[in-house]
Amino acid sequence: MIQCAIVGATGYTGIELARILLNHPQVRISVLTTRQDEVPDIRLLLPELPKSSSLCLEKFNSKEVIRRSDIIFVCLPHTEAMNVVADFYKAGKIVIDLSADFRLKDPRLYKAWYQHAHTKKELLKEAVYGLPEIYRRAIRSSNLIANPGCYPTSAILGLKPLLEKALIEQDGIVIDSKSGVSGAGKKLTIGTFYGEVQDNFKAYKVNAHQHMPEIQSILEDVAGGEVEFVFVPHLLPLQRGILSTIYVQKRKGIKKREILAAFQESYKDEPFVRVKNEGTFPALHDVQHTNFCDIGIAADDHSDRVIVITAIDNLVKGASGQAVQNMNIRCGFAETAGLGLAT
Repeated sequence: MIQCAIVGATGYTGIELARILLNHPQVRISVLTTRQDEVPDIRLLLPELPKSSSLCLEKFNSKEVIRRSDIIFVCLPHTEAMNVVADFYKAGKIVIDLSADFRLKDPRLYKAWYQHAHTKKELLKEAVYGLPEIYRRAIRSSNLIANPGCYPTSAILGLKPLLEKALIEQDGIVIDSKSGVSGAGKKLTIGTFYGEVQDNFKAYKVNAHQHMPEIQSILEDVAGGEVEFVFVPHLLPLQRGILSTIYVQKRKGIKKREILAAFQESYKDEPFVRVKNEGTFPALHDVQHTNFCDIGIAADDHSDRVIVITAIDNLVKGASGQAVQNMNIRCGFAETAGLGLAT
């Protein structure tokens, strides 16, 4: 049994991660930590915990986490994770970081978008971006995995087949994304109060969201060149899920059959990416509480436009489920273990 710690276990991603790991056949949760002054009863946050379980929340203690764990999931806010991640990594632990602190390779870019100097620049080159559909081979041998953001996961998986086969123009891309409120975390803000969200729908951080450099760096790695796009996130009046509608332009001479074939070929062996039949498109209900990314494509030979629609659960494939998928790859488990699919 692998011993797993969750640092920052009281947030949405930490609780979702605990739910998944409780049902994983090859791991045991060894430590759940919080930085709250008053340590809550874990059963208030995780009521499905078995009666026989002795799990409890503990005040964060770095030495204790290191002593009792083989793998450490860090679910701390951006800018707060980097120092503890570095301590765990230097202690020889496998670390999966769910913050943005190790997703960008350029510390200047990090400072520009997160308004905070990166204090562990030397580790940026060690981190592997944890999107299995692109970086599975590198994930297998990495002890520092930067779990992707939810918006980037939904956008990158929708564009990967088209860019890697050079089927579309690499500029003029429009990514129009809608997310449930849990994507903003538990921190209280006026914009996520029930009275502000219920019966409302709005765009925010238009073409200025902190996930943009993450999306750009991975898309450019896939494309092998510069990619230009606009990104418009929206807040949906629901708890969970991301639906992204992506508009691109085909390159001259590219046929619909090539577009559709690219998706089928790219994802035919991927356990958590489902490409819909032609003319059908994903809905959030299809993917909520699962680690799936569902993709629908609209293309024809009479227009140069292609529309790709992706749907994920922002707390699962967009965060905690993907973290477990990365752990499975790194530890040599079945990639689907604990994630609701037969192994």
